[in-house]
Amino acid sequence: MTTVTLTREDHIGIITINNPPINATSHPVRAGIVDVLDQIDRDPAIRIAILICGGKTFIAGADVTEFGQPPKDPILPDVIKRLEATTKPVIAAIHGHALGGGLEVALGCHYRIADKSATLGLPEVNLGLIPGAGGTVLLPRLVPVTEAINIITSGKPVSSAKANEIGLIDAICHGALLDAAKDFAQTILDRDMPVALVDRAPVDVPDSAAWDDIIASACKKARGQIAPLAAIDVLRTGLEKGAIDGLAFERQTFVELRDSDQSKALRHIFFAERSVGKLPELVGVDPAPITNVGVIGGGIMGAGIATASLLAGFKVAIIERNEDACANCRNTVEKHLSGSLKRGLITQDRFDRLMAALSTSTDYAALASADLVVEAVFEDMAVKHDVFGKLSLHCKPDAVLASNTSYLDINEIAAKCVNPGRVIGLHFFSPAHIMKLLEIVRTTQADAKSLATAFAFGRSLGKIAVPCGVCDGFIGNRIMSAYRKHCEYMLEDGALPHQIDAAMVEFGFPMGLFAMQDMAGLEISWATRKRLAPFRDPAERYVALGDYLCEMGRFGKKNGLGWYRYDENGKAHPDPEVVALVIAESEKKGITRRDFSHDEIIDTILAAMRNEGDKILSEGIANSPDAIDVVMVNGYGFPRHKGGPMFLTENYVY
Repeated sequence: MTTVTLTREDHIGIITINNPPINATSHPVRAGIVDVLDQIDRDPAIRIAILICGGKTFIAGADVTEFGQPPKDPILPDVIKRLEATTKPVIAAIHGHALGGGLEVALGCHYRIADKSATLGLPEVNLGLIPGAGGTVLLPRLVPVTEAINIITSGKPVSSAKANEIGLIDAICHGALLDAAKDFAQTILDRDMPVALVDRAPVDVPDSAAWDDIIASACKKARGQIAPLAAIDVLRTGLEKGAIDGLAFERQTFVELRDSDQSKALRHIFFAERSVGKLPELVGVDPAPITNVGVIGGGIMGAGIATASLLAGFKVAIIERNEDACANCRNTVEKHLSGSLKRGLITQDRFDRLMAALSTSTDYAALASADLVVEAVFEDMAVKHDVFGKLSLHCKPDAVLASNTSYLDINEIAAKCVNPGRVIGLHFFSPAHIMKLLEIVRTTQADAKSLATAFAFGRSLGKIAVPCGVCDGFIGNRIMSAYRKHCEYMLEDGALPHQIDAAMVEFGFPMGLFAMQDMAGLEISWATRKRLAPFRDPAERYVALGDYLCEMGRFGKKNGLGWYRYDENGKAHPDPEVVALVIAESEKKGITRRDFSHDEIIDTILAAMRNEGDKILSEGIANSPDAIDVVMVNGYGFPRHKGGPMFLTENYVY
């Protein structure tokens, strides 16, 4: 199949790109565009051209198979130049996604129209890059600088409505895209040839003070990533020194960033997220269809799981212990969906339909038609056994039964269940309707059909599904427990909670360990430690500081006292009482305290993560180091631009 074709209808040349699945800007596409533009320029019968794509989307990015390969002419910047030099106007007709090089191709065209559901963006910063085919120069010649900077530095796409509002596109079409493009072509046929964006003046140019504000805001949002700031530098050069200098600087910077450690790390996690859930043993195994989802327990996790399931298009039944609990969980789900409504993510009509798809009950018989059920009750094995006994009694024999447990042995849960092959773990992360990570825990008896169904369910929720085996804490919580221990060792050896947290934030974590524990609630990990106490090796070093805090009634941010003291605005402050407690414990154990640098703190944390990760791999709990990196980046705030603990410790001196 030819990837780029040219047809003619009267005086309109129609350029069609067919390069499924995303019409990526591969070499055949690039070469094909240049070839058909040459044909258009030579054909006197063609007065105007439309560039449109087959399939479900416009050009949605680069060809990932070409990453790391020597570039083949024509490179994309040359394709954009060729578009700009075309002697007949070219209309980009956009549907689906116009992303990265796809949007740059559209910017190289003389006009742009888009389907009402289209999205447009320059997501290169997500890979540690900047637009490399003119995006930083062309975009601010079409839209205000603040809008251009936001699109480029956030990496987030904008809707066609937003694109139309800021001037990124010329029109929104509501009918068939090609027909609308033909109609648009007729309206502009007799206009003068428009000036290419590269030859236009910028929409606006900020003054020095405005640039200072822009850079300060970008630094705060970047949190250690270099690409967003580099993009602003390049964009500013194009505005102040002209398009030619801007394009040259853009290409130079793009190449430098492409070879940077951050880009390598970001590309690593990008590919890892897309490959980690592909299990060879599930190839050819069809998942069971899912229409109805059951959730046991409507607390924080259960309500979040229910919300995510509703948003994915499933009917949801929540089982609670009494009518008051049913009302509470329904209110929580309604609150979650109301938030989506207020942010414009769903319409009022969809909100109403989603709430109508939610039911609550105290009777397990309400799950008779459920295709998949997720248990999200209290972390107690006796409670879990009771729940799964009832599920075995009331659910269809082939319904997939899942536990959201964070730590408990799912093999033991499955053993007491009728047809244990259908029991798996679905470990969501809080808040479950927002967090993208999902650990799918394979029991020893889990059958392929149930696993395939679990992964399909995860994908339908928009989650990154990571397979793992059964152990205490699975992948993420197990690694977190390991590095938490070493952070606690550092407390006794001389560090203080706020020092450790400051080092972690400086490294790139959104918050430090102790602040995170305060936010989650200290009683949660306390309960786990008490559960595991009978099995603890007496020879193992144990730090009781967290236990002391809970015994003192310090449970974290919820009551204003944890590792930190919280003011009336919820801001954390180091607490002299905690400092004194830490120092006293060192003295009690006869430990001579010493200073820890930020680098030493991070080295200790990374080593703990790496060592535990190696154990997880050797035990077969994780399929690959990539799985560990994906979990730590998406579930525990490990800085994305460092690629994950396994990648970082394997590839770089840190």
